[in-house]
Amino acid sequence: MEGATPPSEEEVRAALGAVVDPELGASIVDLGMVTTVDVGAGGEVEVGVALTIAGCPLRNQIRDDVTARIGTLAGVTSVHVHTTVMDAARRAAVMDVARRVAAERAPATAVPERARVVAVSSGKGGVGKSSVTANLAVALAGRGLVVGVLDADIWGFSIPRLLGMQGEIEARQSKMVPLERRVGPGLLRVLSMGFLAGEDSAIMWRGLVLNRAVQQFLEDVHWGDLDYLLIDMPPGTGDIQMGLARMLPRTEVLIVTTPPLAAQKVAARAAAMARKGHLRVIGVVENMSGFTCDHGEHYPLFGSGGGSRLATELGVPLAGTVPLHPSLPAGGDAGEPVAAGGGELAPVFAGLAERVATELAPVVPMAGCSARLLARVEEAVRAGS
Repeated sequence: MEGATPPSEEEVRAALGAVVDPELGASIVDLGMVTTVDVGAGGEVEVGVALTIAGCPLRNQIRDDVTARIGTLAGVTSVHVHTTVMDAARRAAVMDVARRVAAERAPATAVPERARVVAVSSGKGGVGKSSVTANLAVALAGRGLVVGVLDADIWGFSIPRLLGMQGEIEARQSKMVPLERRVGPGLLRVLSMGFLAGEDSAIMWRGLVLNRAVQQFLEDVHWGDLDYLLIDMPPGTGDIQMGLARMLPRTEVLIVTTPPLAAQKVAARAAAMARKGHLRVIGVVENMSGFTCDHGEHYPLFGSGGGSRLATELGVPLAGTVPLHPSLPAGGDAGEPVAAGGGELAPVFAGLAERVATELAPVVPMAGCSARLLARVEEAVRAGS
């Protein structure tokens, strides 16, 4: 508007706060993309915007949005937007903010708020991640807890066989009902692609389809009241890992590795990805830590120290070590997890479950402060009605 007093730099920046990067879903001001703002005496406004890449396909849209938004301010006679490209450090900072914004805007899920969500992850396949997940779930249930198990390894599902469970998923009120298995005083509620497809079926999904499947497992399921939800993650650092950080940002991560240095280094990548997604790594489990023969001699067949080295590198506890023992794969093949029996490995997984339940990710009792506060509010409402 000609004739009016030009806006201040603060007013221009406040207006730019309404311009959202269409891809990252956050304000270009919050993302730190606005590099310069200059306001001339005659109302000429120049804005510098740093883009993540040189060939950003949204360059024109961002420029047009900035021009339109600033053009509505009183006293602005012209708007000029010039763009630059971020260096690697600035780009990393912007992506960090974008991930935080995505976590804050996470969609609602059917997972109860009181449940501790633990993703069991590994950098590579073949380290026994699914066996650890299944037996940890059984050991937690053996403590009298209700444990959900989500088999997010869509391509390589194995949880149904490891837990000895089979059947078809039923729907209730347009939501899936997990299969259940009693374990002593506790209960398992399990959901896997293995219940929806045959054990020999090849799932050939990628990208958005994979994420949508996991999203449905979180949103469209009658999980009921849970103490824990254990998520058996696919190996690596792919689409499902990124999607989980967005959909369920309160997830905590337990990393499984084997003793060799090579496995340790690959597992470290899974931990790094979790932390970039603002997920807390709660500990490391070393599987196949060594074999002890009948006459008591110990053989580190795959080396030694990988778990403790990784835990030290990540600054987290070594939650447990699982020795190499033929009963573990045999129990998995038979659908009878060793954690449910009385063999040599049952105390190992019982110890891991105790560490998780009492130290690494303890469940907050419903009789805690928030529950008491809500009860008092309800009493006050009833008293005043």
